[in-house]
Amino acid sequence: MCANYLPSRPERLRKQFGVAPSAQGTGKEAFPGYLAPIVRLAEDGSGERECVTACFGLVPAWADMKLSRHTYNARTETVGEKPSFRTAFRKRQFCIVPAEAIFEPNYETGQAVRWKISATAGLDLGIAGIWEWRPHGGPEDQPLVSFSMLTINADDHPLLMRFHKRGDEKRMVVIIEPDQYADWLQADAEAARSFFNAYPAAKLQAVPAPKVLMRKARAKPDNSDNLPLL
Repeated sequence: MCANYLPSRPERLRKQFGVAPSAQGTGKEAFPGYLAPIVRLAEDGSGERECVTACFGLVPAWADMKLSRHTYNARTETVGEKPSFRTAFRKRQFCIVPAEAIFEPNYETGQAVRWKISATAGLDLGIAGIWEWRPHGGPEDQPLVSFSMLTINADDHPLLMRFHKRGDEKRMVVIIEPDQYADWLQADAEAARSFFNAYPAAKLQAVPAPKVLMRKARAKPDNSDNLPLL
């Protein structure tokens, strides 16, 4: 799961993701309810990519904005079934969440220590996500795009299994390779499932990054199956 990450910087959005940066959401860490950039197919049908500012935590038109505190991650096992996510998934509203790094709590010392996880290849992480649109909820109550990161089980992942409390199911975000960006954004619901694989541990690096903001990152865990709305 991921409840705290560092969005990609404008220069990386241009170079790696091939989009003009959005006006908001870069340069600071993101938490559920924050605005951050996502990459999706342009709505004009051109097949080109565009970068838009979106709320971290998917909020359907019928839901209260507070739902974003619980919908920042979507389990791939149930994303096509849960009311909050299934419409976006079935409508193929796939996106890429550009991230310089993600942050996860490590309890190996007996206390929660924030760690920073990033790619080893000098690239940012392209995290698979789904997006939704609602007619209000944005700044000055304007239309709002929101998104959720897709996650898979990581109980056996050599690196990601080290995070979160002992006894909790381990989860990790789905990471897309740069040469697969186009295929992911254009996939249908069935083809999308072929991307739900664990990213190799050898391509990731993790270091302790303790910070006071760790307290703010304690959003509700990725246990959406226990929430009545999801």
